[in-house]
Amino acid sequence: MPDTRPRRTFAVISHPDAGKSTLTEALALHARAITEAGAVHSKGDRRSTVSDWMAMEKARGISITSAALQFAYRDHVVNLVDTPGHSDFSEDTYRVLSAVDSAVMLVDAGKGLEPQTLKLFRVCALRGIPVITVINKWDRPGLSALGLMDLVEQKIGLRPTPLTWPVGEAGDFRGVLDRRTGEFVKYTRSAGGATRAPERRMAPEEVEEVDAEVWSAAVEEHELLALDDADHDQERFLAGRTTPVMFASALQNFGVAQLLDLLLDIAPAPHDTAGVDGSVRRVDDDFSAFVFKVQSGMNAQHRDRLAYARVVSGTFERGMVVTHADTGRPFATKFAQAVFGRDTTSVETAGPGDIIGLVNASALRVGDTMYVGDAVKYPPVPSFAPEHFMTASAGDISRYKQFRKGIEQLDQEGVVQVLRSDLRGDQNPVLAAVGPMQFEVVEDRMTHEFNAPIRFSRLDYAVARRTDAAGAEALKGVRGVEVLARSDGTQLALFVDEWRAGKVARDHPDLLLEALPAGGA
Repeated sequence: MPDTRPRRTFAVISHPDAGKSTLTEALALHARAITEAGAVHSKGDRRSTVSDWMAMEKARGISITSAALQFAYRDHVVNLVDTPGHSDFSEDTYRVLSAVDSAVMLVDAGKGLEPQTLKLFRVCALRGIPVITVINKWDRPGLSALGLMDLVEQKIGLRPTPLTWPVGEAGDFRGVLDRRTGEFVKYTRSAGGATRAPERRMAPEEVEEVDAEVWSAAVEEHELLALDDADHDQERFLAGRTTPVMFASALQNFGVAQLLDLLLDIAPAPHDTAGVDGSVRRVDDDFSAFVFKVQSGMNAQHRDRLAYARVVSGTFERGMVVTHADTGRPFATKFAQAVFGRDTTSVETAGPGDIIGLVNASALRVGDTMYVGDAVKYPPVPSFAPEHFMTASAGDISRYKQFRKGIEQLDQEGVVQVLRSDLRGDQNPVLAAVGPMQFEVVEDRMTHEFNAPIRFSRLDYAVARRTDAAGAEALKGVRGVEVLARSDGTQLALFVDEWRAGKVARDHPDLLLEALPAGGA
């Protein structure tokens, strides 16, 4: 029977090192999906987080690729996606934001709104994604709570409406004032934050003498917020005019239970979705889904390849025959998985909002749509403008077959953009990236996953513009420009700098030279 429980599907996003993966682990811990939390910067025998499973992620303590976790909480099914925060991997984050209904934005209490945080807020605004803000790391010294509210409103234009307010300044986190009930939620540390932090709810008259002074300060600030019309309004939140705010310490598991409850209470449910032709697919229509991520190498024992798909409408049933919108061809979904980090389990049914993994569905690419019944195609996920370019070649010519296979796989996953031309041939494709760290991922995975050492040679290009066949022909031989084809058929003209791109555009006003979306903007 189909699982009819309500769904909540959201992403956790932020600037690097704000605590995304730690929060992801803490949410799973509070939902009892795991029994003990690790930390990204783990020591000794402590485990790394379930969402950071790649060797490079464990070694560096940062998220390099997005990871999905599905678990039950209360009477809901929660689909949570942890995203990489580093701007070099902003394309992966953008793909995730095409597949969720809301976002949890983490802000470091000590650093405030950092550049990548601001960019991600803008992406959410452009996509109409409601944002819940979590001020994280309140157990460490940081900025004032009221000061952070001013920063949010001034820098991103969203009205902050705190639902919890810290009792104790940053670095002295006693608990929170629940602004909806007026209660004091007092926290008690657990050893290393590895287990659920005990918490106690008490009425104002039950507050103990040891907390009386900080409680009084929190109440005073709560009253100031109320006078300033900073109370939550669901309609304004869903319209993208306000952002509910909570205070937490993901590492200590403080405030995590309140966040989980909040997501179930106010985050939007899956909704009707428009196709590229303007038609609307209702959530109770026939099955449809779109692919927002492709990942291989999750299981070292198998040559696995998983296409992550967001169910948009209808009920998915394992084994059902669906139509691939891009080719019009049918295929059977025999091997379907529910995903929890790198672990997968067979799934029989899934509903709107769920994220499913289709195993070894080699025809599927990022942005593809599949459906049953009336045809539908959802908007493609745009590729960002690359700013870094390298030629790639096999480090060991005897491993050339593995080299080609690895490059093709990484291209399909969107780890880098792969550009080719007749002049360069298949032996020396050009790899194009938003940030240089993407090349490090390519080198690591080619060496360890595909057993195909790779050599890079830097190209002195820094600007890419989309062109067409006429542009490609006209630009042949023009100094300081080279035209290559991306695997999706897009022709990209590469220039050494913005000045050269501008001059060529002025010299050839009739040619198509279109700017691509900037990374993270």
